[in-house]
Amino acid sequence: MTWRQVDPGWFLSHGRELQAPARVFCFPHGGGDPRAYADWQPSMGDDADILAVRVPGRGSRGDERPPASIAELAGAAAAEIAAAADRPTYLFGHSLGALVAFEAARRLRQAPMVRHLVASGCAAPSLLPTDYLRWAAELDDRAFAEAMAKFEGMSPEIVEDRELQELLLPDLRADCRLIAEYRHQPAAPLAIGLTLINGRDDWRVGNAMLEPWRREVTTVPDDHWRDGGHFYFADRPDAVVNLLRAMVRAGASDPAPADEHVEVI
Repeated sequence: MTWRQVDPGWFLSHGRELQAPARVFCFPHGGGDPRAYADWQPSMGDDADILAVRVPGRGSRGDERPPASIAELAGAAAAEIAAAADRPTYLFGHSLGALVAFEAARRLRQAPMVRHLVASGCAAPSLLPTDYLRWAAELDDRAFAEAMAKFEGMSPEIVEDRELQELLLPDLRADCRLIAEYRHQPAAPLAIGLTLINGRDDWRVGNAMLEPWRREVTTVPDDHWRDGGHFYFADRPDAVVNLLRAMVRAGASDPAPADEHVEVI
């Protein structure tokens, strides 16, 4: 079989030939570097190709027009994923990335190869944005850095170093504003699997903040808790990758769906 190519502008891989039997598209957290997710490939092995989403206007795509909304970003990413969804496809996102992955999944309803959404470190979309994020999005630079130190676990050095703030905070601030302006729209639940992964010490994603996720899918979500806070996987990527590998391997035994027309909505 000849696989469809992916847009190298939109996706970052570990550099190997993309020929695995499944693909996992990873949406980065606010201000996140997609390279951190592409680096999971050695742990994933040959079970799936990991493709990290590169957001326009961020990082190496900083010279492009940034998305004006979560909906715009999700729609553009979904169109690129649909063009490459010729084999079992999984969506993973952490924090902001989980919200974008969810909205992308909504736009990929008619893509039969999209099998599963994995939402990490993210409250249910219907509860976003939180009052805290709305407040933080309007702060000046230093106050914003202090707020993100609490919310994102940012290093104290960044809070104290003006040059580091100027280097690292613009993308994070822009992403924070995207969430602050997000408005959840009720829609029919998704007919795909949903897995929720969260750190036990992450104060913003307790059970009450996760429960409404159940209304977003027709299946029963799988809940997984890991030791650590919001970035529970920072020094232990296998906390996520092992789960993804098991999911992909289980999916390999499922019967392939009949060919359908794929339309991004």
